Amino acid sequence: MPLSSDQKKKIIEEFQTVKGDTGSPEVQIALLTQRIERLTGHLKHHGHDNHSRRGLLSMIAKRRRLINFLSKVDRVRVNTITKKIGLKS
Repeated sequence: MPLSSDQKKKIIEEFQTVKGDTGSPEVQIALLTQRIERLTGHLKHHGHDNHSRRGLLSMIAKRRRLINFLSKVDRVRVNTITKKIGLKS
């Protein structure tokens, strides 16, 4: 189930770097993290749903690539986003 537009707006407002920012790595990482958490909950109840599991692994890999990119650009931004979201760095 996708995120509602209200949930997306709330996440975007919390993680945007400047007003109107919807595509920065911080926002993308935060949105992916929320989707990953929701899909993980789904897979706890539906363990045989292999198609959703594949999508989950794809999202995790995309989030990892974004974090790696951001770490090359600015390590401080990576530390702040991982602390805010609760990821290990």
